[in-house]
Amino acid sequence: MRFSERVVLVTGGARGIGAGCCRVFAKEGAHVAVVDRDASAAETLARSLTGNHTAIVADVAVEDQIRAAVDRTIATYGRIDCVINNAGVHPPDTPLEKMAPEKVMDVLRVNFLSTYAMCYYALPHLKNTRGTIVNISSMTAVLGQRNSTAYAASKGAQLSFTKSLALECADFGIRVNAVLPSNVDTPLMRDWASSLPDPEAALSRIAALQPIGRMADVEEIGRVCLFLATEDSSFITGQGLHVDGGASLDY
Repeated sequence: MRFSERVVLVTGGARGIGAGCCRVFAKEGAHVAVVDRDASAAETLARSLTGNHTAIVADVAVEDQIRAAVDRTIATYGRIDCVINNAGVHPPDTPLEKMAPEKVMDVLRVNFLSTYAMCYYALPHLKNTRGTIVNISSMTAVLGQRNSTAYAASKGAQLSFTKSLALECADFGIRVNAVLPSNVDTPLMRDWASSLPDPEAALSRIAALQPIGRMADVEEIGRVCLFLATEDSSFITGQGLHVDGGASLDY
């Protein structure tokens, strides 16, 4: 019970990696604030967890809703020990010349600016608990990705922000790290595959991109986030941790 009676706020917590994080932290005794724009999915996930958890409806593309999510968490639990900035969007592969700048801003708003705003509003509370921040970035933040310039740039900004904020927060005892997954077996991945003529072949092809021969499970990513949020990683800050089955070694 490494997070017993502590509070974690997870954005995009109702599905995919976010849900995996919520389940892992709940098993370790945390109170989980499941932040998601899908009220029904957030409430279903919160009810499915053992313990005292709450669903908070918020669209992280809207700053006021981020602030309200932090306020609601504090009103409910009185503290925040960890923030996991997981909410994100990955638009369909599109070459730059066909993706207008205003569409890029939509991606940046969710993938990077929401992380900035969440840290801005949560930081005073994290100072009180000497807490942690874990940002879910991507392998593409370091390596890039063809026809995904907006996504890669947003994740690169998130990673650079992680390193800079870690320096700012060191004096407060707050550690800030990022997780850089490759391909993860999420509902979004399954939805993408189902739109193709041969879904199983597509999933097999994606799995083969990792040298260990499979995609990550969402709770595997959640366990890495738990590691970065606990004393087990007490001397780690400002890092982008590749959790990619070796994919970045064979890119």
